Amino acid sequence: MNTSSTPTLSIGDLAERTGVAPATLRMWEQRHGFPVPERLDSGHRRYAEADVESIRGVLDRRDAGSRLDAAIADVLAARRRESEPGAQSVWAELRRRHREIPTHRLTKQTLLSLSWAIEDEFAAKAERAHLFGLFQHEHYYSPARRRWDELARVAGSAYAFFAPEDEADLDHPEKFGPTAGKKAPVPVLLTDSSPVRREWAVVCDSLDLPVVLTAWELPGQEGVADRDRIFESAWSIDPLAVRRASRTCAALAAEAGAEGVAAVQYALADDPAPVAADLAAVSALFSRVVAYVDDGARRSRRA
Repeated sequence: MNTSSTPTLSIGDLAERTGVAPATLRMWEQRHGFPVPERLDSGHRRYAEADVESIRGVLDRRDAGSRLDAAIADVLAARRRESEPGAQSVWAELRRRHREIPTHRLTKQTLLSLSWAIEDEFAAKAERAHLFGLFQHEHYYSPARRRWDELARVAGSAYAFFAPEDEADLDHPEKFGPTAGKKAPVPVLLTDSSPVRREWAVVCDSLDLPVVLTAWELPGQEGVADRDRIFESAWSIDPLAVRRASRTCAALAAEAGAEGVAAVQYALADDPAPVAADLAAVSALFSRVVAYVDDGARRSRRA
């Protein structure tokens, strides 16, 4: 039995082990959702040994100068990385955790159309969404930058992932940041060895309109026209699938040292509430529409 994850400690025990008063622990739980106890039938709280280590981690980060919310976000992110190893790719994470999501081979032109639809109908209308875009390379991001600047203006946060034209820019992400007085996506610069270097993704994590589109470019397409490149693709409006995709993006941004990401990780720490829509029916319809669009595009090019 793993006693580190078995909740046996009372709030008094936890206070004694960590030096944090019970009233403070209750306040952290109420304001920050941390630490999360199990409740006995009597209503009393019970904590695990892992909570002791997490609280000590928060205290260490605060002593080093971090704000409480950032310290908590950092500890929660570290715990998720330990419990979900290998989640370094949006595509791999969704395929690993959500095998029920169907996949389709789509051209880049269809992916572009689908991405624009998501940005227009979901991201632009969602309330304070957390947005993540994987663009592969700077020359693919550049044409979309003005559009994403507008999306960032109304989003809760926005991050754009791409490999820069000049490798020397890897040490200067500020080159791609917002100009004075304006809001823009936070740039996350990818190296050639990045696990998402071949990926395409649009993630809109919001309470009312969650959606994720993720795709992986098939290898061996060096001689294929840009718009005809083929991607293995998947999408979902399942809030949990979207949350896992956004957590993966946020973790990658954190590893790259992107600004403001600790607060975003904190905001994404809890699992989302389910939505009332029939997700399976909507996803199936969405999949059929996109498949028809792609099939029509292929036929028009052959004609």
